[in-house]
Parts: sequence; C-alpha cells; structure tokens
Amino acid sequence: MGRTVFHGGRVFDGTGAALADADVLIEGGRIVEVGPGLDGDEGIDCAGKAILPGLFDTHVHLVSRYEDFDEVRVLHEPFSAPFYRVAENMRRTLACGITTVRDAAGADAGMRLAVEEGSLVGPRMQISVTMLSMTGGHNDPWLPSGSTGAWGQPYPGMPSGVCDGIDGVAAKVREVIRAGADVIKIASSGGFLSPADDPSQPNFSETEVEAIVRTAADLGRWVMSHAHGSEGIKRAVRAGVRSIDHGTYLDDEGIELMRQRGTWLVPTLTAGDTTDEIAANPQVAEAVREKLRELGRPELEAFRRAADAGVKVAMGTDCPVAPHGTNLRELELMAANGFTPEQALVASTSSAAELMGLEESLGTLTPGKIADVVVVDGDPFEFATLADRIGQVWKAGLRLV
Repeated sequence: MGRTVFHGGRVFDGTGAALADADVLIEGGRIVEVGPGLDGDEGIDCAGKAILPGLFDTHVHLVSRYEDFDEVRVLHEPFSAPFYRVAENMRRTLACGITTVRDAAGADAGMRLAVEEGSLVGPRMQISVTMLSMTGGHNDPWLPSGSTGAWGQPYPGMPSGVCDGIDGVAAKVREVIRAGADVIKIASSGGFLSPADDPSQPNFSETEVEAIVRTAADLGRWVMSHAHGSEGIKRAVRAGVRSIDHGTYLDDEGIELMRQRGTWLVPTLTAGDTTDEIAANPQVAEAVREKLRELGRPELEAFRRAADAGVKVAMGTDCPVAPHGTNLRELELMAANGFTPEQALVASTSSAAELMGLEESLGTLTPGKIADVVVVDGDPFEFATLADRIGQVWKAGLRLV
C-alpha cells in the first residue's frame, strides 16, 4: 500500500500543543511519521490548511433524527425506516470530521458490524444498545393510554432497558452485553424528553447503580450515566460510573466528587440550542414541552464551574436533539463557556479517546496510531465556521469525505 503525505499545512496533534508547521505521513492505515520535509508516493497539498486527528463525539444517537420528535408520525411509519435513514446521519457526522463515536442508545450490533465491514460508510462506534432505566424512568416507553411510545421499543438485538432492584439491574447489564454493548448506558436521573419523569429527581438507588457498575466491570465494560439532577449525578459518581453525560444541575459537591474520582463530564451543550424550539413544537407531547419552557441554559453555568475546577471533559453533543451535522457547535459552546479553543479541540480528540479507552490507537497524530486525519481550510479554532471548512476526512487511511 502506498505512502501518503499531507504536506505544507499546520498540525494540531491532539495534545494541546500549539499548531506546528509539519507533514503527516501515513501508510497501511497507520501514521508513520510527523515532521518537516516528509516524502510519500502520494502528496496531499495542505497549504493554508490545518491537519487534525479525527474528531470524536462521545454522546450521539445515530439511529434517530431531529424530525423524529414528531412521535405520531413515527408511530405510523414502517419499523425499518430508521435503519435506512442512518446512512444520512452517518454522512453528516463524518462531514464534521468525526470519525469515532460512542452511541448513547439506539445503534445495535448489526449497525456496528455494517460499518466495520464497509456496508455502511460511517464513523467507528462503541455502542450501548439501549439505556437502562428504572420503571417509570427516562427509557420506560409506557404511556397512560395503555400504549407505548415510539422510543424504547424492544426488538431482536434491542432488549428493553427497563429494570429494577439489585438482581434485576445486574441481569439487565448481562442481557445488554449479550446483545453487543461495548459500554453500559444508564439513566441515573429523569430526563426532559420523556413525558412521565422529572429530570431533577434521581433514578435508581445508589445500591442499584453500584450493582450495575460492578456487573459491568466484571464483564470488562464501563458505565456512562445520563444525569441531569444533582442527586442522580452524585449517586452515579459515588457508585463509580465512567462519565456523567449532560450534568445540567451539577452542583459544587458533585463537581468536587467528579474531580476527586476522575469522573468524566460529557456536557452535550449543543442539545440546549433546540430547547425553545422543541418547547414550541405542537408535535411534541405537552408533558415534554412543559418541562422545557422554563429550562433556559443551566448546563452552560454548570460547565463553566466544572471547567474551572478541572473536571475531565470529553466532547459529546446528544445529536439529534440538535440535528446531525451540527455537532461542531459543541466546540463553539465549550470555548465560549470556560474552555480555551485548544482545550475544546483536546476534548474532541485525545481526551475523548481516553474516555473511550482508545488512547493507544486514536486521538492524536502520533506515529503508530490509526490514520484518522482531518484537513481544515484556514484556522481550526474558528469554530463558528469550522463545519463549512472541513475539506477532507480520512478514516484508517481511507478518504471518506
């Protein structure tokens, strides 16, 4: 296989070091060398451009679309429609320079396999399959009418996530891993987009979360926790989850617990951009709209305090709560609320790789690592226009965009 050199550009290597004039040489799907004056069989002219590692989104739902908040329409569509639409969701994600994702519920083992074998062109993924939820919690599809909602529906390879009690949650962890989960996703608080629960209230007792974490660890998995309310956050952190996702009402005690224990924050600030729009949408259930009307943007202040305290942060968006393809808005919001632009890009590269346990193979432009490379026209720190300036996206040495 030929040697390809990206030459004449400025390199952001993912470590947080300043941009440097350098070439990047790849061969056989791996980075061979980074430095000046490199030669290859094929040259990619990067004059006036920046060269970045492939980006990450550590909280995304590739199988869903923003349009799917119209649940009535979804209930009357063919069951298989989302599986065909996922190709477009993946295309939009790759176009942002995102080559690796942690899917936070919805993608199943078949979707992961289709990407790995090349039947679908998309980012590599770790999947959680479904979200573990207590009865009446964020992933319980029960409705007062006696029907069930459009989300949370089980099918072969996608078990129900509803579970309760020490034995029940342990068995559910094993069932979800049997279905192919790389990571266990739980709801340790209620959510905003589910009609019957309160995002400020904890879901699962602390002993239940401990049982989830312990069972997952026995089988070599980490736990990521959807958590808005302060008590749900703290229960999850004390129980040993790997990451708190959202952290909307994160308080000072929770921040200190996360800092002491090395718990990651995945802030999903982008999701807040659509709060007012969803609250005004008559196609969304009134119980959901009511929760969103007075929400505002508390997650921005929570992120500022966590960033100031030195909590570890990895980039994640919760797309499609904001549409797929808007993922890089997360960088802009992080940089406007406590992070430097360099810190935001680190959160999207080497830090995200570390969260996912992939730091030995991805996240930086380092010899020996997988050749995920993004070429950007102009300044990579001008985040407001970054999505429009992604020129090339390479995954494992193959150009996909």
